[in-house]
Amino acid sequence: MARGFESKSVEQQQEEAKREFTPQSPKTAEEMEGRRKRDGLLLSRKNISARLASATNPAHRQMLETALADLDRQLAGSEQ
Repeated sequence: MARGFESKSVEQQQEEAKREFTPQSPKTAEEMEGRRKRDGLLLSRKNISARLASATNPAHRQMLETALADLDRQLAGSEQ
């Protein structure tokens, strides 16, 4: 019985995903490059934030904070 219930849930999730998916117009190479760069910046920001949370050396923390501020500036510039 549990297996049937699980399968039904998966089927419902798949149908919902199909309904929610709406094809978007093709992006230009410039838009795709901008999105790739922004995604890379967000990933770097997440990595540095995690490293900053565990950093104990004041000089290292300062370096990470500076890098984080620089990434935030770049992200703000990419939104325009």
